[in-house]
Amino acid sequence: MATLAGVDNFIVSARKYRPATFETVVGQQHITNTLKNAIRNNQLAQAFLFCGPRGVGKTTCARILAKTINCENLQPNGEACGVCYSCVSFQNGSSFNIHELDAASNNSVDDIRSLIEQVRIPPQAGKYKIYIIDEVHMLSQAAFNAFLKTLEEPPHYAIFILATTEKHKILPTILSRCQIFDFNRIRVEDMAAHLAGIAQIEGISFEPDALHIIAQKADGGLRDALSMFDQIVSFSDSKVTYRNVIDNLNILDYDYYFSIIDSLLKEDTAGTLLLFDEILSKGFDGSHFISGLSEHFRNLLVSKDVATLKLLEVSEGIKAKYLQQSQASSVSFLLSALNLANQCELSYKLSKNQRLQVELALLKMCHLPSAFRAHAAQAETSSPGGELKKKPDTSAIKQEPGAEPAFPVLTEQPVQYAKVEPKTEAVANAEALPPVTPAEKPKVFIPNAGTSSTSVKIPSLKDLTAAAAVVEEEDPYLKGEEKEDFTMDDFLKQWSDYAAKIKSEGKNMGLFTIFTSNAPVMLERYRFEVIVGNKSQETLFRDDKHHILNFLRQNLKNYDIEVQTRVDEVKAAKRPYTTSEKYQHMASKNPQLAELRKRFNLDVDY
Repeated sequence: MATLAGVDNFIVSARKYRPATFETVVGQQHITNTLKNAIRNNQLAQAFLFCGPRGVGKTTCARILAKTINCENLQPNGEACGVCYSCVSFQNGSSFNIHELDAASNNSVDDIRSLIEQVRIPPQAGKYKIYIIDEVHMLSQAAFNAFLKTLEEPPHYAIFILATTEKHKILPTILSRCQIFDFNRIRVEDMAAHLAGIAQIEGISFEPDALHIIAQKADGGLRDALSMFDQIVSFSDSKVTYRNVIDNLNILDYDYYFSIIDSLLKEDTAGTLLLFDEILSKGFDGSHFISGLSEHFRNLLVSKDVATLKLLEVSEGIKAKYLQQSQASSVSFLLSALNLANQCELSYKLSKNQRLQVELALLKMCHLPSAFRAHAAQAETSSPGGELKKKPDTSAIKQEPGAEPAFPVLTEQPVQYAKVEPKTEAVANAEALPPVTPAEKPKVFIPNAGTSSTSVKIPSLKDLTAAAAVVEEEDPYLKGEEKEDFTMDDFLKQWSDYAAKIKSEGKNMGLFTIFTSNAPVMLERYRFEVIVGNKSQETLFRDDKHHILNFLRQNLKNYDIEVQTRVDEVKAAKRPYTTSEKYQHMASKNPQLAELRKRFNLDVDY
């Protein structure tokens, strides 16, 4: 028993090295400086709200602020002395002026009422009574409402410090009564430096790369970083090395990603697939791998420019490797590979064969360099004499000398190229062009990975001109340059006039039904849509569309007017049958009715 009593109780680093002053808070200088200035100038708010992600120092800053406010010998720099009665009692946990409430487990109305009763009692020693409410977003709706009045008009000696990780769950009425401080995620460099300081104090040997990996894994939370640090120290017997951190925290080594990129650049498909198999055999998930590969491509792109190099949150040794590999990779390759990796990551969870999904993406990345070379060779295709030929009517892409070739970013789908229409000047000067012999017929090369080049016969300019002339003769639409503005009422008036014209001519009462059933709606300027009830009505409208548009364009003096139809049987207006439709239905049932009408020369009353 004597031996057990002599053993010191182990204290985790997150508690042992918890900051006790504003100066020792890591990565939140914008908040600590503001609080120190407020204390020195005696400009303290009645309520503070500290919000931010977990493990960044919210509760720690709340306790330091509470201790400093009641310090009897405040230092010139705004820090607490740490030796007065108030500071010592706070450090020993026996202060009567500082109360801490965990709202996660005390979130009822009764808990808040008990707190309000305590607020009414003034402090027996010191100036202020400070109430720290942690995880305040866990309070119930009724508890928030009970707390509102006290928070709005507290006694002059009461100060509330609220802390939360979920600011959006707090009532706006609470937020409006607080001075809000947003805590940032702690930077990787700051966390790594803090861990190095602790390691030196504890006499622990470490590698800078190992501390950077811990800081990155913590994702901005210092408490998580300290917990992982303690775990690695126990695992490695006080020797924090890069390899120990990689093995213990189940992190994919940087070297794997650097090796993968080298294999991709060499187009070594076998080596790439074997590396991926080795990664899977170590227990890593394919989704984890492809996500890390995307991050690696991003870091290589960042390393391409000196201005963005500061965005790399890695140690100096890893940064040097990124710089070296980025010089061997083109921007086109990195962008295309990053796009493929991103698409693979999006479709990974939906795939039944997830391993094949990643392998397919890696194989595509392996063939990117050869695809780029083939594209560059096509761009530099020369004539038999060795001189480059250019089409007289095709614009070329201007490129600075010595610049990197403008390769297309390859995606899952083949690259589509728009057709080049013949220019008006080339058509006008068609006779002046030299004749093209069969041996000199130009070929169009379509850059598509996995397919061979295809030659396409280009029609002569005379044929194009003749075809255009035939189309123009058969075009039933009137041409004009007028583009006068008009209102919707003007359009509807002309629409009704054309409907009246159809009725007076009596040529197509089915078309008249379309005009009277649904009024057209404007989709955009000069473009309208009318809803029809079925395909038959759509055909009727299409057959007479050129007459309709010519009528509207001439009368409204605007040749940009367009009207389209949309079949919608549900939204089509329900209307009573006309006498003509009734007659047609009856005649289809009884053919003798049509004979009766013809014999007596009868007509239908429309």
